[in-house]
Amino acid sequence: MINSSEISKIEELRKILARSGRTVFLGGAGTSTESGIPDFRSNDGVFAATRDYGFPPETLLSRSFFLKHTEIFFDYYRKFLLYPDAQPNDCHRALAKMEREGALAAVITQNIDGLHQKAGSKTVLELHGSAHRNHCMRCNRAFNMRDILDKTGIPTCGCGGVIKPDVVLYEEPLNEKLLQNAVAHMHKADTLIIGGTALAVYPAAGLVDYFHGRDLVVINLGKTSRTGSATLTISAPIGEVMRTAVLESRR
Repeated sequence: MINSSEISKIEELRKILARSGRTVFLGGAGTSTESGIPDFRSNDGVFAATRDYGFPPETLLSRSFFLKHTEIFFDYYRKFLLYPDAQPNDCHRALAKMEREGALAAVITQNIDGLHQKAGSKTVLELHGSAHRNHCMRCNRAFNMRDILDKTGIPTCGCGGVIKPDVVLYEEPLNEKLLQNAVAHMHKADTLIIGGTALAVYPAAGLVDYFHGRDLVVINLGKTSRTGSATLTISAPIGEVMRTAVLESRR
């Protein structure tokens, strides 16, 4: 529930969005927690589960680990990173509606769950890739999430090659063209909403440095590195905030 101290801030968010000519959204794992997908860094988050495997998350989710311990990687990946039944929440729906109305230029996300597209968003820049895209490392044949879930052990293609998820692992670079596109959106925006992310992961967090617009809005349950410089900070579940600020006010 949104507490009373945040209600006036949501009204301010409405005013900011109303005067904005070009809004961009930068989101992270907190955007999808209300869809039943855990975040990464909380006590019961995705990273905490790596303790059961005896490796820190930066190791278990690295390219070198994927190549050397492929079966262990996929055991963890299937259990903790794939959520085929997850549905968009009010944050995803609000952003999709804003885009349809011409009020949102782009969603830049660190998530790999595809929920923004499932909600109807079209301009989605997936900085860390997508769990819905997978390719054979030998012949480059494409596979979907269900192809990974329906297999056991190491998923392989008919040609014998290992199927690799199109997600950015540690030790792998972000897609340079996509990154440049994200920077361009930041440059052009006059309002930036940062939602559901502590901005702890680079280079994604560094994108904020390219924003020089009027209003910076932070919607997150915890503090971020940009909280102090924000025009508006709202500490509440982002789905509830966006439902109140966008879905309920734009009917």
